[in-house]
Amino acid sequence: MNLTAWSQTIKQLKAAILASRYKAAVLANKELLTLYFNVGKLISEREKKAKWGDKILEQLSNDLQFELPGLKGFSATNIKRMRLFYQQWSSCFVISPLPTDQLQKNRKKTAASGTFLISPLSTDQLKKNNKKNTAKAELAGGQPATDPISPLLTDQFASAFFSVSFTHHVELLTKTKTLEERQFYIGKIATEFWTVATLQHHLKNKLFRKKGKMPNNFSTAITNENLRATALQSFKDEYLLDFINIQDPGEEDERLIENEIVRNIKKFLMSLGADFAFISNQYRLVVDDIEYFADLLFFNRKLQCLVAFDLKKGKFKPEYAGKMNFYLSALDEYIKQPHEMPAIGIILCKEKSNKTVEFSFRDMHKPMGVSTYKTSSQLPKQFKNALPTAETLKKLMG
Repeated sequence: MNLTAWSQTIKQLKAAILASRYKAAVLANKELLTLYFNVGKLISEREKKAKWGDKILEQLSNDLQFELPGLKGFSATNIKRMRLFYQQWSSCFVISPLPTDQLQKNRKKTAASGTFLISPLSTDQLKKNNKKNTAKAELAGGQPATDPISPLLTDQFASAFFSVSFTHHVELLTKTKTLEERQFYIGKIATEFWTVATLQHHLKNKLFRKKGKMPNNFSTAITNENLRATALQSFKDEYLLDFINIQDPGEEDERLIENEIVRNIKKFLMSLGADFAFISNQYRLVVDDIEYFADLLFFNRKLQCLVAFDLKKGKFKPEYAGKMNFYLSALDEYIKQPHEMPAIGIILCKEKSNKTVEFSFRDMHKPMGVSTYKTSSQLPKQFKNALPTAETLKKLMG
């Protein structure tokens, strides 16, 4: 037996099985979303005509359980979510009958999911709906809608939409407000295979608002337009390091922050986003027989470059830019592989002034930016005076 051929056969079969499973899962998910969309439509229409209340949904759920013993996913809470799912997406998608040939194939399926499909509205229909929503908002005295109607809604977005689980959709519908924001996250979930926990993390960290807003010198330091755009979208203006819990601000220093990041490296990588690989902390660089150490070093697969992070506990200072420029020069000279792009540096500070950053970077030719970080969330206002401060505790224990 040729072992190489055998191994290759196993690999091919494995790939075929996994691809088939993925396609089956996507089709099953699309069928489920179609069902939920249709249920949401039915509930919305009945509520308008018969003026149903939430108590009716409780009864509806109980009756369904009686008719279909063991039925899962149709609690009153979940039915409300289906209603929300339909109401929020009905301006972008429409339920339409299947073609006759498909109806014949699906004749054994139920009318709820087998005789209808969700299809994207045309661009013209989307624009009309957007104008109607804007007019309604203005008449109600509210702000007009500003969501751009993207052509992605009619092609690749629809594919991404149907690959996202209902649980993901509910999380987005309850924690986002604009179509643009939902498009962004759905694209990320579909292409980067985010779990619900990953989505929750990025929603909490407000990834959508922070992408591409970090002060930097990429416009002059990165000449390739596509690479520059990718770099801008790869870093955030602020990182939420809620896994770092420093009770006493007086004890906070760069090494403590670094150690906590390394100890929670998976969570930090989640904060950074996809395509980052951790190389080392205190990465050793030798220049003229003198050792220097970069706080954190990563590699970004999409950018194909090294990314150095320099941690600072306080406010950004102009001299930090010179130090980072030095690190990047050393990385490009001694560490960068011939096929890789020049290294990028991120100075991670507690605070920053964008004008100070701008002046500091003005004549620097190495690509770098400045982001801020927040550690564990602050106590809610109602609890701030209920607990003693760290200083008070020291006095009590002293």
